[in-house]
This record gives sequence, C-alpha cells and structure tokens, in this order.
Amino acid sequence: MADLQSMPLRLGVLGAANIARSFASGVAPSRTVTVAAVASRDAGKAERFAMECGIPHFHGSYEALLADPEIDAIYNPLPNSLHAEWSIRAMQAGKHVLCEKPLAMNATEVRAMAAAARQHGRHLVEAYPYRAQAQTLKLRELLNAGAIGKVQLIRSSFGVAFSDPANIRLKPEVGGGALLDAGSYAVSLALLVAGARPERVSATARWSETGVDRSVAATLEFPSGALAQISCSFATAYHRHALIAGDAGTIETTYLNHPPLGGPPVLTIRRGTTVQTAPETIEVAPGNGFLAEAESFERLVRQGPEHWTGATLAESIDIAVTLDAILASARSGAAVSVAAEINT
Repeated sequence: MADLQSMPLRLGVLGAANIARSFASGVAPSRTVTVAAVASRDAGKAERFAMECGIPHFHGSYEALLADPEIDAIYNPLPNSLHAEWSIRAMQAGKHVLCEKPLAMNATEVRAMAAAARQHGRHLVEAYPYRAQAQTLKLRELLNAGAIGKVQLIRSSFGVAFSDPANIRLKPEVGGGALLDAGSYAVSLALLVAGARPERVSATARWSETGVDRSVAATLEFPSGALAQISCSFATAYHRHALIAGDAGTIETTYLNHPPLGGPPVLTIRRGTTVQTAPETIEVAPGNGFLAEAESFERLVRQGPEHWTGATLAESIDIAVTLDAILASARSGAAVSVAAEINT
C-alpha cells in the first residue's frame, strides 16, 4: 500500500465558479497538492469543469463529493452565505477545509464552524492567498525584527469596480458587499500587523441600489494604542495598498494575491524618522497565491499548525468580529466597542 503521507493531498472543490477555476489552475503545478475532484449541483457543469481543468473526477452534488473516500480535504469557494453550512458538513464528513474568505457571513457562524472543527478534529482555515506570499512573509519578518519600531498607524485599502446589479458581489442574500469581499483583505492585513483585534471601531459607508455596502471607511483602535484606517470599495478603480508606520520607520506593501499579475512584488521600507530617510525597495519572489496557500495548507494538515502561513482560527474569529463591528457602526453611525473573546 502506498504511504499516504507521500501522496499529494487530495482536494475536492465545491462548486464550479470562476474562482474555483482560478484555484484549480493555480494549484495544478504542485507536487504536494492535487485537485482530485470537483462538484456542482449540475452534473454536466461539473463534468465540463473537470475536463477543462484536467481534474480526474467530478460529482453532480456537493453531498457526493463529501462522501468521496478518495478526498482528503475540501476547498470551499461557494457564495459567502454557504460557507458555514458546507464547511461544517465537510468536517462532519471527515474532511479538512480550506474556505474562501470571508470565512462566514458573521462571527456567530465562524464560531459555529470553529466548534465543528474542534468536535471533529479537522483543520479549518480561511483562504487569504496574500498571506502565503513571499511579500507578506517578508513583511512579518521585518515587523518581528522591529525594523520600524513600535507600530503606531496602519492604513490598508482595497478597491475594484463592480456595478452590474446581477453580479453576485452586489447581492445581499448571498453576503455581497465591499466589506465582506475587498474589505476582508484590508481588515485581515490590519489585524495581522496589529497582532490583536481592535477594541473600538468607527465606520461610515455608501450603499448600493441593491442594499449592500459599496464603499466603506473605518477607524480601528487597538489595545496597543495603534490606530488603523481601512477602506474598501466596489466604486473605484483598482487599488490595493497598505502603509504601516512605526516610531522608527515605515513599510509599504501591495499585499498581493498573485504577483506579478497585480504589480511588482516589492516592499518599500524607510528605516528612520525624518524626511531625508531614503526608501529601500525589497524585492521578493513572485508566485501564484493559490499555489502557495494550498501547499501551506498541505503542510498544516500533514505536519501541524506551525507550518501554516495563513490566519489561525482564532485570528479568523477576530477578523469576523471586526467585520461585524464595522458593519454595525456603518449602519448605526456610532462607534462600536469590541469585546474580548472568551473561550475561543
């Protein structure tokens, strides 16, 4: 019998949407992970997807994929409103889960998912490809080394234009809106840098005709005294940028998912406090974020949590709580206090 540890981790993909196609294409070169099956509620669609992407097996229902004994783990890129249900069902079926961001519609759902992961002894993680990239790994290294001193201010933004009301990102019933999409990236980056959830959140938003948030800006106050300003939008030209300012320097990053497609994979650091401080450009290796993320997920499953480059489940709960608070503040027009987590 073949040693399962020497075989690629066999992933099954729930759904045949565009992001699933991009994921399958990105992971294809891997020697440690393979997309072994895809499922759709339309068997014909699943078969076409499998043929086009070189996937050996397909299923005409999500249930059939979860019952497949040849699948080790599930990649869940379904609409936001289906993340919790199908991730929990996958773990109940004994599968590990790599779930697209946001992990769920709200923190209540995320906590239920975390409880299912504990109950069934499965790994559950949130998919942020940029966190597996060399660009972000280098950012972590610089921050941990104190390259810019104590972090005081964080600015992270992500915008991309979507205007067609038929676009799933603008549909409230499936968890649409800029905040849960682009904003989850900006929030996750701010929390990665701060190393904690905020204590207080103030936000404002502009709303689309369908009722979802189209643009959001928020201020986050952290226990360390650091402040973050995050923004996200479906009404602007593409932009993705973060500035981290410490008391001894600054770092700028585009925190890209897939450099060089989104731009050059570089960090710009200024080590000093005056206007005369010259910037230093740090180049990092490019690569497909889906591939880097999937291979990190394989190491998590096979070797343990210390090999995972993404958000921990506790960090994902913090992200969800922060997103909830931002939306509550934007709807109410008032600042929202964020309680500390108990028994996560």
